[in-house]
Amino acid sequence: MNILILGSGGREHALAWAVKQNPKTDRLIVAPGNAGIAQLAECAAFDILDSAAVVAFCEANAIDFVIVGPEAPLAAGVADATRAAGFLTFGPSAQAARLEASKAFTKEICDACGAPTAAYARFTEAAAAKDYIRAQGAPIVVKADGLAAGKGVIVAMTEAEALAAIDDMFGGEFGAAGAEVVIEEFMTGEEASFFILTDGVHALPIGTAQDHKRVGDGDTGPNTGGMGAYSPAPVLTDAIAQRAMNEIVLPTIAEMARRGAPYQGVLYAGLMIKNGQGRLVEYNARFGDPETQVLMMRLGAQALDLLLACAEGRLDKAQVNWADDHAITVVMAAKGYPGAYQKGSVIEGLERMPEDSRHMTFHAGTATKDGQIVANGGRVLNITARGDTLADARNRAYAMIDLLHWPEGFCRSDIGWRAL
Repeated sequence: MNILILGSGGREHALAWAVKQNPKTDRLIVAPGNAGIAQLAECAAFDILDSAAVVAFCEANAIDFVIVGPEAPLAAGVADATRAAGFLTFGPSAQAARLEASKAFTKEICDACGAPTAAYARFTEAAAAKDYIRAQGAPIVVKADGLAAGKGVIVAMTEAEALAAIDDMFGGEFGAAGAEVVIEEFMTGEEASFFILTDGVHALPIGTAQDHKRVGDGDTGPNTGGMGAYSPAPVLTDAIAQRAMNEIVLPTIAEMARRGAPYQGVLYAGLMIKNGQGRLVEYNARFGDPETQVLMMRLGAQALDLLLACAEGRLDKAQVNWADDHAITVVMAAKGYPGAYQKGSVIEGLERMPEDSRHMTFHAGTATKDGQIVANGGRVLNITARGDTLADARNRAYAMIDLLHWPEGFCRSDIGWRAL
């Protein structure tokens, strides 16, 4: 098969790595890709938000299967366009991707199907939002309604912090994403990620993970796109996962189909777990980043078979074969992230890093300059390892980091601490 993956981050590198191992893969192209992806696949340069450009590329390159990595092309309707042009596609329609693209829409779906989630209110102007915050008090959660690259959620521990978040959002801090704001009750418990493939009718859970959102050790400092993750997540037991399927995931899939927007792709449910029950924090319409890195490390070549079964509507006949193992990924970011950071610093030592079924360095924000790998983003590398135990996987990952020389980068030293 000729396969096209859209995206340029660590998630897409991990997807490409798993897909490449499957013998069904003849030619693998990633657009636009990055310096790490270029080592295992062809990279192509075109605008992945431009549906016409994507379709034209698929036609010119005899693409058999399109995998949409990030959320922005999904929200822009790229999956609709490739499907309409006759290309087998993994990823939801723009209508279905509203489960991620609009926090308010997700709440509406939860209300309609009775899925347990945080109490909330939605606002399109600042004064009313501030009145609501003053009435509710803190802690409280303020979310920009639209896509904000994982940064549009403020968990405000004080009223002043929440009011400042309202000023930021309505003041344009998150662009159009902040034109509407959802304010939620602060849920206590432990958060974990649950990944489900669905073809619009059938659903297949394909794994659990737990990520670390805050920038500093001990979960301190501002929220980021994720500083590391591990899989499986012990807090998300089989019993809790089954209950979440019955109470949240399956009712959501049924409600989306009822509305004429059947959901096909991966549904990533962020759950807050307390007293044996998960409540929905949010949905994402694509694989998480950096959770994909640990999921793909554990799934390997079968990932492509599962994505194909999903896209072809055969999920009822598919199954996941899990090894009894653990994986962990540690994000190396540019100093200053998630605030201002420098691009262009040289990363040395990558050639010393082991690459096999138990060790992989997935590139998130890298480029090649004068024959050297340089940092080209906030989150730059995902140092990923598999082991028989989580402690084993963690030790392998941090041993890999010791082989790198990149003074302009940093990482958390405690990834996996909740489970360990």
